[in-house]
Formats: sequence, C-alpha cells, structure tokens
Amino acid sequence: MDFPKLKSIIEGLLFLAGDEGLTVKQIAEIVDHRPELVEDALKELKEDFERQQRGIQVMQIAGSYQLATLADHASYYEKLAYSPSRSSLSQAALETLAIVAYRQPITRVEIEEIRGVKSERAIQTLVNKDLIEETGRAEAIGRPILYGTTKSFLDYFGLPSLQDLPEPQLFESTENLEEETQLLFEKLDGRQLTIDDVD
Repeated sequence: MDFPKLKSIIEGLLFLAGDEGLTVKQIAEIVDHRPELVEDALKELKEDFERQQRGIQVMQIAGSYQLATLADHASYYEKLAYSPSRSSLSQAALETLAIVAYRQPITRVEIEEIRGVKSERAIQTLVNKDLIEETGRAEAIGRPILYGTTKSFLDYFGLPSLQDLPEPQLFESTENLEEETQLLFEKLDGRQLTIDDVD
C-alpha cells in the first residue's frame, strides 16, 4: 500500500470513529502496518489539513486521534446548530414534534409508546432546534421530564397559540402516523419541511 493511500484510509477511519477517535495501535492493527508508519501518516495528514486550510483538523486527545472542526469557525457552527430555520427534520423528529404539540406536556416514554420506537435522538434534535423544551417533571416513578413546544415553535409555524393547530382528529389513530404527520406539517408550513432519511 502506498503512503497517500494509507493517509486516505486513515482519514476515513478517523471520520467513522467520530468523537471516540482511534489510537495509533488501533489504526495500525486495522491497516496492518507498523505503528511508526501510522504515526508518520497521521503527522503528514495533520500538516496537509493545515497547509490546505481545510475546515477540519486532526487532533490528539487523551492518546486518541480524531477529526475535529476548527475553533476559529465556532460562531458559524453555533448558527447552524441553533437556527430553527434549518428545518431538515427527519421523519422521526417530525412525528415526535407532532405528538408533543398535541399531547403536551408529555414524557419521552409516552412519546415512545405512541411511536412504537425509541425517540431520544428525535427529542434531542427538537430541543437543540428550540422547537420543544422541558416544561417540568411528571408525578411518577423517577419523575420523568415533561416536554412541550416552545414560543419558537409557534413563531416558526405562524401560530398565535396552540389552539390554532389543525384539528387533532389526525391523531385518533397511530397506524398511519407517518402520513398523518406529513399532512399536519403540510397544513402548517407552506414552505414544507425537508425530510431526511436519517433519524
């Protein structure tokens, strides 16, 4: 294997490893090369990114290497993360948002009972986009968090209040939840939210 190909493979491995990163030893085992060669490839990859002024960098944290964004660009990442107008919500997030809108205050377990699947990621996405928020704790074992919609939810869909949501008979049955959710958001949003394939 030539050196440029080794660097390319290591870059892909670091991308896949995400926040956990990989140690030199782990990479060496995967690519079946000496650790010294892997270290050289990592060093050169890091220098390549810096020289080319790329938007990511190779970082070593607690003995593991990982890809990370540049601290200088943090203000742009914040805008991306907290902008409700970045509306590419997954089907799971749309379903969860519709359930919260009609059944609030509601716990994660109650949402999952309606959807029939785990909903932690969808809930976290909606909290990060400021479309739902924690509204208190339920009087139940473990005092689970209750969720409700935010003012940003009303602003985004142009609703004066929750009483102005379309009629809730859409949700009398959960058998066609995906279709019903799409109908709801088509009614609410003339711009129509983009639906990704990922949760």
